[in-house]
Amino acid sequence: MRVFAMVQPVQAKVMGAQEWGMLIMLSLLWGGSFFFIGIAVKALPPFTIVALRVSLAAVALLVFLRLAGLSMPRDPRVWLAFFGMGLLNNLIPFSLIVWGQTHIASGLASILNATTPLFGVIVAHLLTDDEKLTVNRFAGVVVGFLGVAMMIGPAALGGLGSNLVAQLAVLGAALSYSLAGVFARRFKRMGVAPIVTATGQVSAASIMLVPLSLLVDHPWTLTMPGLDVWAAIVGIALVSTALAYVLFFRILETAGVTNLMLVTFLIPVSAILLGAMFLGETLEPKHFLGMTLIAAGLAAIDGRLLRLFSRPAADPKLECRENV
Repeated sequence: MRVFAMVQPVQAKVMGAQEWGMLIMLSLLWGGSFFFIGIAVKALPPFTIVALRVSLAAVALLVFLRLAGLSMPRDPRVWLAFFGMGLLNNLIPFSLIVWGQTHIASGLASILNATTPLFGVIVAHLLTDDEKLTVNRFAGVVVGFLGVAMMIGPAALGGLGSNLVAQLAVLGAALSYSLAGVFARRFKRMGVAPIVTATGQVSAASIMLVPLSLLVDHPWTLTMPGLDVWAAIVGIALVSTALAYVLFFRILETAGVTNLMLVTFLIPVSAILLGAMFLGETLEPKHFLGMTLIAAGLAAIDGRLLRLFSRPAADPKLECRENV
């Protein structure tokens, strides 16, 4: 007698065209954040920048929810999760990156921030049941990270080793982002829509950050910043935060933690291509080599190209056992 047992192995989620499109769009939105921060840190202290960023984003999203006829949940458990998400995904990483950029160059900060997928695959492997580490996935992350370093160039690594605390701060932000990705999976189980989750997260972060900025920075004693700084604050709040986090939670819901973390590989690609298209900047051979490495890393993580060239002897979802 033959007994057929269906075995469902844990596999990485494969992104479709829609998920890849949202990921690229998210990289464009977040790619501008380093530029906006670079302008703002010249006139405002870190906590004030971060508080303005999340509070303006929260106001914009709350207005959007009202116009859309949606309301925020009243369940205390959901709001507790909002505060946890605001801590891991806003307060800690935003503050560490902004403070770090006051001591190290933005190029080095971008490279260090690109370690997020490395932390992401490890955190997801340890804390989830359906996003386990594979050889292809880890190799793809390493290759993608090398591509980021190649694109930004060896010159950006010149400060590596000095300002160690600032560099550790940016690495700490990358770790916090990866933990936030796993933590955010609970909102799908709670039935909270991505737009509501984004609003709740930045609202909770605002409640924590505004008093902190008042206590630490004493913003009423600061010199009024110029229009360029205010434009950067509005840009980072509405574009790089409010709109970006709606996409963030949507991608997380459909593609998973590790795939979402890949956005940090695409951010420098977006920044360099935008500079070439709109600012007349020249693309160098290192940029094309870096993009090639990133593409190879993403292909390895996604897995579809590898599966096209592999011809398994049997369907991996079907295990046949013969019992007499």
